[in-house]
Amino acid sequence: MATEVKVPTLGESVTEATVGAWLKKPGDAVALDEPICSLETDKVAVDVPSPVAGTLGQQLVKEGDTVNVGAVIAIIEAGGAAASPAPAAAAAPAKAEAAAPAPTASAPADEDDGEGGNLTLSPAVRRLVLEHGLDPSKIKGTGKDGRLTKDDVVAAVAAGTAKATAAPAASAAPAAAAAPSAPGRGEERVRMTRLRQTVAKRLKTAQETAALLTTFNDVDMSAVIEARAKYKDLFEKKHGVRLGFMGFFTKAVTMALRDVPGVNAQIEGDEIIYHDYADISVAVSAPNGLVVPVIRNAESMSVAQVEKTIGEFGRKAKDGTLTMEDMKGGTFTISNGGVFGSLMSTPIINTPQSAVLGLHRIEDRAVVRDGQIVIRPMMYLALSYDHRLIDGREAVTFLVAVKNAIEDPTRLLIDL
Repeated sequence: MATEVKVPTLGESVTEATVGAWLKKPGDAVALDEPICSLETDKVAVDVPSPVAGTLGQQLVKEGDTVNVGAVIAIIEAGGAAASPAPAAAAAPAKAEAAAPAPTASAPADEDDGEGGNLTLSPAVRRLVLEHGLDPSKIKGTGKDGRLTKDDVVAAVAAGTAKATAAPAASAAPAAAAAPSAPGRGEERVRMTRLRQTVAKRLKTAQETAALLTTFNDVDMSAVIEARAKYKDLFEKKHGVRLGFMGFFTKAVTMALRDVPGVNAQIEGDEIIYHDYADISVAVSAPNGLVVPVIRNAESMSVAQVEKTIGEFGRKAKDGTLTMEDMKGGTFTISNGGVFGSLMSTPIINTPQSAVLGLHRIEDRAVVRDGQIVIRPMMYLALSYDHRLIDGREAVTFLVAVKNAIEDPTRLLIDL
């Protein structure tokens, strides 16, 4: 008996998705609720679970195809191995993208069935494996169900522990030294993911519709670094999460938003919507790029609650389990480019929000304190905002409020 696998409901107002990767091959045994395919929506990647236990039969759509909610994408056969299925049919119930599917580099024949067991690689991971000549069976996966992530491959490259065995040279090769090969000029055409397409559209929309302006300030991180060093062990022991900088900045931002409510507002038509809550969008690194889940009602959270929430988002992003609800809404965004080494930037607002705070790397710089030149760990802050709604005075006031709270964290405790 055959069972159809259909595209599940993907969230409010989401009617279609792109097939990101097949996680099982035709003929593979699948368990009940085991993911067989990943779908990419405008915001998140979603795994499609098998509705029954059995064997994956025909795949009705290809990677890169666009599919509607409710469309049949595969067949699960009951019992043992299924007969070799036909290739994905051109008339499958899926709407193809206008552009042709991007060519994908072929994996080595033994890539999916190495000593490490049955490996399923996403297109991005497969590209990295091929580029660096790695044996994926020698890399420990940290993703969901032990799957390899881009971070796993990058770590293996750095460690140099997963090099694939080179193929033996052809016996007919001449003994004389071969002529040097020409420099490589290869190209690869890769379809943009649905997430990347959405990000591109929204960023361009922000540039075209908002009057973008960026105001800078800098902040002395000495006090926060000292507090973190003093209490990090006790904090982690009590709360089960490490004490980072984002907890301090999120609390500082929520206090500043209360003092300058226009920064937490948005324009809708000819009206301004002011929010009496702070839903803070935080940029989190995921295998397919940055995603922006939302810390809801951050103004009522403690530093520990903020850190726990961000930590959970990080784990879900790495495992590919962020949901549409995690990404929905947001009244203000914090983007920490400092973790990648950025010194300064002009971030673009996440529409329909009106402002975004960019954090950057901490570095020792010479500054003047009480008439003396001293070395302090300094960070540049950048506030990009929609000048239609927020004027320069409000932007500077907001940044100064954040700066004061970070340079004197006691303000966070006594609400100043």
